[in-house]
Amino acid sequence: MAVHSAILRLRTRGHGQIVDLTAGVASVVEAADTQQGIACVAGRGSTVAVTTMEYEPGGVHDLSDALERLIPTRGDYQHNRLNHDTNSHAHQRATVVGPSEAVPIAGGELATGTWQQVVLLDVADHERDRTVHVQVVW
Repeated sequence: MAVHSAILRLRTRGHGQIVDLTAGVASVVEAADTQQGIACVAGRGSTVAVTTMEYEPGGVHDLSDALERLIPTRGDYQHNRLNHDTNSHAHQRATVVGPSEAVPIAGGELATGTWQQVVLLDVADHERDRTVHVQVVW
């Protein structure tokens, strides 16, 4: 088994920003120079998530609205009370979506659907420098 690793770094504004990572992940796969395997994409931090979606304005808006309905920004959260904090909703949203995504590699490329992109959701309540680890295993 071989492993190729890389780190993607980006500045995000938080508040539910969704960022398309597909080109960055694809460049790591290209550098790994393998025809088949798995690309594991993992966001670092407890208020960031990684998933796949159709990254277009309507889809981005709909996902943001769905997360707001499911886990409202303003709520009666023990985390906020106990820690004198304001970001419990961000931790919960990141947990529901998940910190990582595994994408197959076929023919040297990410095996995603035509309208499927790998995205990062920054659900923190302020801007941050984010780190995304990409490991290609074959």
